[in-house]
Amino acid sequence: MTVARLLRSPIGWAILLILLVLAAASVFTTVGETQQAVIVRMGVPRAVVNLYRADERFGQTGAGLIARLPLLDQVFFVDKRVQMLELDGQPIQTADGGSIAADAYARYRVVDPALFYTATHGDARVFGDTVKPVLGTALRSALGALPVSQLLVPERIPAMRMVRDRLDQATRRFGVRVSEVRLARTILPEGAALDNAIGRMRTDREQQADAIRADGQAEIAHIRADGEAQAAKMYADAFGQDPDFYDFYRAMQSYQKTLADGSTQMILSPNSEYFRQFRTGGKQ
Repeated sequence: MTVARLLRSPIGWAILLILLVLAAASVFTTVGETQQAVIVRMGVPRAVVNLYRADERFGQTGAGLIARLPLLDQVFFVDKRVQMLELDGQPIQTADGGSIAADAYARYRVVDPALFYTATHGDARVFGDTVKPVLGTALRSALGALPVSQLLVPERIPAMRMVRDRLDQATRRFGVRVSEVRLARTILPEGAALDNAIGRMRTDREQQADAIRADGQAEIAHIRADGEAQAAKMYADAFGQDPDFYDFYRAMQSYQKTLADGSTQMILSPNSEYFRQFRTGGKQ
């Protein structure tokens, strides 16, 4: 009787509507396109909604409205996009005795959110606190084997790949895959150590330039020799087809090179073999 009387008034309908909204909010939740949702029941992951897949298309994922059991199920959201882990001011002792500080970052993606939840107990900070020391150790090990001069040039790329592989192996137990590790900034030492590093870099670049220049000269010589060989073959073919024309053509070339500037003086007999083409008009 009391419920019926309550429903006859606007206040009663308002209270009922609020109760329905609260009930719906405890049952339904929304998973965004950029989110993965782990449904946890009594502390144990039971299902994953909108799991990351490399070949999925935006708008064709499992994102949307999902249902859960009130009071029993909790929803743990994990970003499905590429994320970044930063490590600042990492000290590194280089192979040539130098000391630098490096800021590095790693790009990673959570590919197994259920495992990520289990490994971190629902606290994403546990991942960063665990992985940052691994990243620092990997950087010191890989980059410490290089001199300062190689830390500033592309030659450090293989070392950074080693760091990435080591970090990727360490994050597998979190359900995480590391795509790359890079240096954001390198703080170089001042004084003689920096001057020596710059000097070695300059020497390395000069040696590379000399090598490139030598390769270019060798290529030019090869091209020239090939062209001269082809020209000789063409001359030989022409001589075989028409010896008289070939003899005339070669004589004209000699006249052009010898008499082109107009200042050349030659003391020869009119009957000299050199002027035979003038006397015969190209005829033997």
